Amino acid sequence: MQLGIRLHDTKKLPIEERIADVHGLGFRCGHLALGKVISEYPTTDEALTPGFAMYLKNLFAKNQVDIAVLGCYLNLANPNPEQLARITHRYMAHIRFASWLGCGVVGTETGAPNETYTHVPECHGEEALQTFIANLRPVVKYAEQMGVVMAIEPVWKHIVWNPERARRVLDEIASPNLQIILDPVNLLDISNYQDQVAVVDEAIDLLGEDVAMVHIKDFVVEDGKLKSVGAGLGQMDYTSVLRFIKTRKPFIHVTLENTTPEDNIQCRDHILKLYEEA
Repeated sequence: MQLGIRLHDTKKLPIEERIADVHGLGFRCGHLALGKVISEYPTTDEALTPGFAMYLKNLFAKNQVDIAVLGCYLNLANPNPEQLARITHRYMAHIRFASWLGCGVVGTETGAPNETYTHVPECHGEEALQTFIANLRPVVKYAEQMGVVMAIEPVWKHIVWNPERARRVLDEIASPNLQIILDPVNLLDISNYQDQVAVVDEAIDLLGEDVAMVHIKDFVVEDGKLKSVGAGLGQMDYTSVLRFIKTRKPFIHVTLENTTPEDNIQCRDHILKLYEEA
């Protein structure tokens, strides 16, 4: 695997220094959320020009860091037509930018059927799923036109909350440009975390062929809820996902999440050791 990190979990520095620092830490790739990583330049839709993309592409290449994911984590199930139009426009701007950047995927989660992107019981209903699929479809079509892969990340609190729902989205849209970001912890909740091995195994069974990249973090239980933490700092069993990576996904991009500048080396070393043993 090519192990990397979510860039906004690293030391806050100007983008040129931050990517050099990421290389110095031994990471091979990064998850780039433009607005969370770049503060010295605008990252509005109009700012995402070919020249800006090529500047960043050369910066990352000079530091031998791949852009594994260009993150655009907005709510494609937003019921407000004006907000949805702006969100769709933002996705398309990211897809264009990704085509010039040469990054792995444009990544997104799968929203909620409200304007606040808040978990409600309706998230897991059929109507929300059909809304998400309908709104995702033109975004994926644009990704096809631009030669970019769009990757959805199933999350228990969102509309695509389990592997079966994710499989349905893939099959209904039926595009080679729609794939999966596998984040095992995001499939867990207080109701199922004790069955985490079965949950992850089901995800690999149903979605494995379409997994484009992997997120790695950990979790602890606090006040009856799951809280995400850096890898090795909680209760996550990585056996299945690391074996999956090692045997089926050579050189796949894998990025750490929920680390801090103080623990990202500890988390990196923990996963590398487990990977060697997998």
